[in-house]
Amino acid sequence: MTTSAPAPTFREALRFWFKLGCISFGGPAGQIAVMHRELVERKRWIEESRFLHALNFCMLLPGPEATQLATYCGWLLHGVRGGLAAGVLFVLPGAVTLWVLSWIYVAYGEVAAVAAVFHGLKATVLAIVVAAVLRIGRKALTGPVAWTLAAAAFGALFFLRLPFPLVVFGALAIGFAGGRWASRAFGVSEKTEPALPVAAVPISSTLKMAGIGLALWFAPVLVAAALQPGGVFVQLGWFFSKAAVVTFGGAYAVLPYVGQQAVEHYHWITPGHMLDGLAFAETTPGPLIMVLQFVGFLAGWRQPGALAPLAAGTLGAAMTTWVTFVPTYLFILIGAPYVERLRGDVRLNAALAAVTAAVVGVILNLAVWFALQVVFPVHAAVDWFALVVGVAALVALERFKVGILPVITAGGLLGLAWSWLT
Repeated sequence: MTTSAPAPTFREALRFWFKLGCISFGGPAGQIAVMHRELVERKRWIEESRFLHALNFCMLLPGPEATQLATYCGWLLHGVRGGLAAGVLFVLPGAVTLWVLSWIYVAYGEVAAVAAVFHGLKATVLAIVVAAVLRIGRKALTGPVAWTLAAAAFGALFFLRLPFPLVVFGALAIGFAGGRWASRAFGVSEKTEPALPVAAVPISSTLKMAGIGLALWFAPVLVAAALQPGGVFVQLGWFFSKAAVVTFGGAYAVLPYVGQQAVEHYHWITPGHMLDGLAFAETTPGPLIMVLQFVGFLAGWRQPGALAPLAAGTLGAAMTTWVTFVPTYLFILIGAPYVERLRGDVRLNAALAAVTAAVVGVILNLAVWFALQVVFPVHAAVDWFALVVGVAALVALERFKVGILPVITAGGLLGLAWSWLT
């Protein structure tokens, strides 16, 4: 077992969290691995058992698990202020970088060279999503029940077009029921680890934290509603507030829901915009869920009202980022003191396994949706360049274990080269 070193000062922790926010490429798996190496193995600020326990809790929650884990670890080190500092600094560098890229995209995205780069990027993004299906599927689909749940989730979304939250909560309910009567069918053992000691927390403190958090969460939405009732900023605030509480499984799982609503219902963006935003999120530090900020920026830019497009886009990005991450911090700061009581609950573990299995079907739905947009972009004509680049990128990721950044970079350069040849 890893033993702890002396706790860092708050200033030392701030430097670490800012550095982590600047280097946190590679998606949640890579970010969690970096945190484990730095916090547990190198600095020894957090014991192995506490780190893994925190990770298990974060996997139960909606929202970006790597951001939640950073917030939880910051809370372990320095309480509420430590959790907030860790969570904010983990997101801030990527948010600023993505805002700059979003502005460049809307200002110069129609330039032929830029469009050519994105032609290649979209194909590699498709490969990344397919790789995510394979990676999560290998871990989650461990028996007939898991395969059935994944297939049912895919069918419910792709064929029946049921709402994403209904699919997730349906899987959650099935898992709870299965954990009571047939936990082994969900890959959950009835023998679980005992909970670790938890300090008692007055219910008044929890209610106070919840009240402050909810006020902060919805304050900008209510201000926007007062200034511009029914406007794009109110729509962004309400929609992404709802998305924040149903994003089980991370960014890949929520993108079909966001894509369907943002493209077909609100008409904020096009399918191509969603692919471009995911390419940006893959190549910038921070959580992959930052793609939602890109959606918010484009929504404001394309529907500016009386504002300048850049100002409207910035406000749209800020609104989306705020209502996406404030709940993430709130879930951790409220739940962390109580989380040990959840350890060892068979029904809860079965519910998590059911949701994880369903998420495989959700991400497969996203992959199919992306494939239709990338490979068959115009009147069902096959884009052979995108198909070949996508297959090559998938082979590079799965067979040769090439990192995401080199694959994305190569895709963009190939798109540029293809435009010169054609």
